[in-house]
Amino acid sequence: MKKNVVVIGSGFAGLSAACFMAKAGWAVTLVEKQSTPGGRARQLKTQGFTFDMGPSWYWMPEVFERFFECFGKKTTDYYQLKRLEPSYRIYWEDEPMDIPANYEELKALFEKTEVGAANKLDTFLKEAEFKYNIGINKLVHKPGQSYSEFLDIDLIKGVFKLDVFTSIRKHIFKLFKHPKLRQLLEFPVLFLGALPQDTPALYSLMNYADIKLGTWHPIGGMYAVVNAMYSLAKELGVNFYFGHNVTKIETKNSVATAVVATTENNEQKIFEADVIIGGADYNFIETKLLAKENQSYSEKYWEKKLMAPSCLLYYVGINKKLDGILHHTLFFDTDFEIHGKEIYTTKQWPTEPSFYVSAPTVTEPEAAPNGYETLFFLIPIAAGLEGDTDELKDKYFQKIVKRFEDKTGYSISDSIVYKKCIGVSDFKADYNSFKGNAYGLANTLMQTAVLKPSCRSLKIKNLFYTGQLTVPGPGVPPCLISGEVVSKEVVKYFG
Repeated sequence: MKKNVVVIGSGFAGLSAACFMAKAGWAVTLVEKQSTPGGRARQLKTQGFTFDMGPSWYWMPEVFERFFECFGKKTTDYYQLKRLEPSYRIYWEDEPMDIPANYEELKALFEKTEVGAANKLDTFLKEAEFKYNIGINKLVHKPGQSYSEFLDIDLIKGVFKLDVFTSIRKHIFKLFKHPKLRQLLEFPVLFLGALPQDTPALYSLMNYADIKLGTWHPIGGMYAVVNAMYSLAKELGVNFYFGHNVTKIETKNSVATAVVATTENNEQKIFEADVIIGGADYNFIETKLLAKENQSYSEKYWEKKLMAPSCLLYYVGINKKLDGILHHTLFFDTDFEIHGKEIYTTKQWPTEPSFYVSAPTVTEPEAAPNGYETLFFLIPIAAGLEGDTDELKDKYFQKIVKRFEDKTGYSISDSIVYKKCIGVSDFKADYNSFKGNAYGLANTLMQTAVLKPSCRSLKIKNLFYTGQLTVPGPGVPPCLISGEVVSKEVVKYFG
């Protein structure tokens, strides 16, 4: 008779864990609060517009390919990819810069910006490739249960080349002098949820992913990946229960016995389990679903953790086309040093924030009605901020739209036919997100590997965790890997 595992949450990590547990021969039940799969990567369809509600960057394509290959599949069995060219555009205070997908063209851009920078980029990326190969193939697959996991000959031989104890900022600043090149190379680590000066130089592997492996768009948006994983899970026999809000994990003698959920009709449902995997917010599961004596970490522990940012997200539909814009655009036309301190140090509402705009209709016109444009605006903000009222959200929207219009030369204010915003309070309400964070736990040196919240409960022996608050960390590719890592731990201990 098959053993039963209940997975809480259908984000990328929960879907991944469900698939790997089904492959291992377990009877898998996945319980999800929302009415559709995806978690923070849900999809919003309205008035002919289609929005990815969360992640919008597709990097590290081989991680996705490897995931599906584990089940004898290919990504192309479920969705098609298109590489973006240029990869993205950056607006500075002066002129914009398009980042070419072609490496030789990028080197020429570096050399034009700073004499000698092309050769330095070669050096930088050669080191970054080494870190990527070790990091993605070795480090991120460690469950973080013991320091002995890192007694690996490749890791030991390469420990100094991995630059774990140097910040990515120092590493970049040592090679490049021009502020634009420095900011361009620092940008990818912002996905890791910490400032460049607090992020280990190991993560120049993100630059390798950006520059060498490319920026892609799955046709159908990032939700096409969610749908692919959902379809695969169903093929593997996973049972899904949507609209089920988990309210409690029942335990007896330090063993989890069942998951209790409330349906949309306010009925209670109990799912008995041999093992439980929490793919929802780690802090929520610990503090809201378990009795205090069964919690691995104290309130003081969580308060000391450095969280990745939250966001103000705006989903906007306009009734005209904006010829010449790119799929991804970064607005670094204000001082990010100030914005960064407001996110991580003073933790206050930003004065003049940097922001990001995605226009998926550039690549996929079907994401909007004919002749219309779908736009997605993102402002990173400190986790835990209070007071994200409609008035405040609108104030920031007006601020960034004006800068968008000034930089692009397009007027959109009078063309908006649809707008929706979510912020800190929405992340808390919709996803039970700790402090309303959007990206999980910041990837600082002191929050890496064994220093992250454990993927196995310290108190309940058959309770495990997956996702961006445990190993290996934030981001879509790491979440796919996280589901695999935790599943291997379950099988190791429970067969």
